[in-house]
Amino acid sequence: MPFPRPPRTLSAALSAALSNARRADGQAAVELAALLPFVGLALALLWQVALAGAAIWLAGGAARAAARAEAVGADPLRAARGVLPGRFEHGLRVRRGDDGEIALVLAIPAAIGGGTLTSVTTRARFEEQR
Repeated sequence: MPFPRPPRTLSAALSAALSNARRADGQAAVELAALLPFVGLALALLWQVALAGAAIWLAGGAARAAARAEAVGADPLRAARGVLPGRFEHGLRVRRGDDGEIALVLAIPAAIGGGTLTSVTTRARFEEQR
């Protein structure tokens, strides 16, 4: 493919440059519009990872709070609910073991749709303090 010949006058060069600019004027907007769904999906996935990490972190603290409550004779479910934000209380289950161990099951909420993605189970145990 041969190279185009350079324009002979300054006005011809300006005219050619403006013509090229007009043709590429909307290209960036079209590319951005095509990428927006992928950016949204990436942000939703990052938010889901953050929610899962927060649920895992909070489950450990809630299990320790429930185990402390069990060790002093208080209600472990109430203690676990006391340290969890409202969104994470849905699907919370506390099981007591024979040796005073608490198994806490916490649902990981879905970032989109309001359901649950999966659940995480953590265990904690304190010696009886009564």
